[in-house]
Amino acid sequence: MMSATPTLATRHQSTGLNSTFRGEGLSFTDYVKQSHQMIAAARAKLHSDDATHTLTKIIDGNAPFELKPNGSDFKGKNKPYQRGILLTHGLSDSPYFMRHLGAFFQAQGFRVMAILLPGHGTQPGDLLDVSWREWARAVDYGVDQLAEEVDEIYLAGFSAGGTLSVYQSLIDDRIRGLFLFSPALKISPRAAYANLHKLFSWLAPVQKWINIFPDTDIYKYESLPKNAAAQMYALTQEVERRVQDRAPTLPIFTAASMQDSTVDSTATLTFMACLENPANKLVLYAAHEKSTGKKNIGNKNPLSNFPAAQLEWIQSALPAQKILSSAHTSVVLPAEDSHYGAQGEYANCLHYFSHDMEKYNACRSNHEACWLGETSKENMQVGLLRRLTYNPHFVSLQSSMQRFIERLSDR
Repeated sequence: MMSATPTLATRHQSTGLNSTFRGEGLSFTDYVKQSHQMIAAARAKLHSDDATHTLTKIIDGNAPFELKPNGSDFKGKNKPYQRGILLTHGLSDSPYFMRHLGAFFQAQGFRVMAILLPGHGTQPGDLLDVSWREWARAVDYGVDQLAEEVDEIYLAGFSAGGTLSVYQSLIDDRIRGLFLFSPALKISPRAAYANLHKLFSWLAPVQKWINIFPDTDIYKYESLPKNAAAQMYALTQEVERRVQDRAPTLPIFTAASMQDSTVDSTATLTFMACLENPANKLVLYAAHEKSTGKKNIGNKNPLSNFPAAQLEWIQSALPAQKILSSAHTSVVLPAEDSHYGAQGEYANCLHYFSHDMEKYNACRSNHEACWLGETSKENMQVGLLRRLTYNPHFVSLQSSMQRFIERLSDR
């Protein structure tokens, strides 16, 4: 059973371009242009030998973007548009993950802006020194930009982007509602000690990293430094403290997987269960029996008193499609996505990389032999497994979001 020996490369160093937020004072259009230039400068050498992907494609996928609704039906009373939404991607991800959601919200009449969190979109080494407060500065900037154009501001975030959206809503009364996708509201307490490596990693730089992977994905870092985990832990602790002081009262739509191996999905259930807005909606992907609807939650069920009208269960196991379960990485992308979809060019097989290169290579090259799902112990025992990177129920998710938006209009 062959394994890979972790080695550091140029991509594991900071570019010096992307550890702080540098968009203040810029219009959103100029911020997008500036980000394109920064990503191009960082990625030019990194992908100089990449014959598969063009640099333009890589830059566009990693860059922030903006969309405007078509037609005159979406004009605001005091601003050019009635509604706007800020999209925030997850840890080690990029705005590419928010593209399909952006198109959905545009079709619903929203002015759309999607930011790039500092440390992201360039190379993994740029997460070595970043602070979560720089991520929060980026979100705050995006809200300020939306406020100039829309009457009502909404936030949508995936994973860490969901956490940042909750944080912003707790400190900013301009926010009218949230859309959360696999929000990272709780991570391992071990992350609190992730930066203890600084005592000795100057002698052994490899100790700065949780994972050192090939980084073959052009829209997401595969390698992850310990500082990124430490910053996420600090952010979740700050959000938890603020929620305990004052729980959000604004309407919240949340979609999450019960089989999530990246974040604690029970924390999401607990968060939603403590909220009282009647417009709230929780979409849960779970391998459950419809007769009980709660098979995989366990004895301490935070949803025991959750209003049935606010809860939607989705069967995540689809044996005919060789899908064992949903996954953290699958909620916000449709099966049709050209990169992460059912026929996409990228296969997530990193769970084999550090200990079984034979399975890692087989997983990447032999789609027909693979099962799909979260990288749980149970799923790994079924056979060769690819981590699911798309949502086979994405159309249903859009319908649920549309009904939620319609309820907002009725309020």
